[in-house]
Amino acid sequence: MSRIGKKPVKVPSGVKVELKDSSIKISSSSASLTFDIHPDMKVEYDVSAAEIRVNRPGDGRLHKSLHGTTRAIIANMVEGVVKGFRKNLEIYGTGYGVKVQGKELVLSLGFAAPASIPIPDGINVDIKTPNARGNDTPAVFSVSGPDKHTVGQFASNIRRARPPEPYLGKGIRYADEVIRRKVGKAFASSSS
Repeated sequence: MSRIGKKPVKVPSGVKVELKDSSIKISSSSASLTFDIHPDMKVEYDVSAAEIRVNRPGDGRLHKSLHGTTRAIIANMVEGVVKGFRKNLEIYGTGYGVKVQGKELVLSLGFAAPASIPIPDGINVDIKTPNARGNDTPAVFSVSGPDKHTVGQFASNIRRARPPEPYLGKGIRYADEVIRRKVGKAFASSSS
């Protein structure tokens, strides 16, 4: 039995769970998420115990992998509608910056034209410091929303626009990311 899959998901008060055919909808006053369950997985909602349980039909390799994954996705949905998820990002580099224009995130990253990335529905971008000051003070912003996958994918797309380079560390990185730095070439004067 999967150690993760067999643990029931606790449903806090104020969260509504709806099971229809092969989909589950979890909603609260702030957000609502829907997930299509694999036809082989059986999901049950115990209203009296306020728990969601995931069961698998057999011990095949596919069923074992789906068991824990389905339970983890449902647990993330419950956490997402209650607390939400957040990714903090930083931009290092002289003249680099970030701003929101309508439904797009506009990044100034030292290229000839700024990079524009469309903001997905349900995602909020909170800019604390819009412009970087050299390689010491970064532009700081965060991406948040109820869906863990969408928040993580959007943050990854932003980081991909200009990954941090190893010499000066210029580029976009996660706030808790550690960049392995390389030492640049040392020029020695030759005397003959």
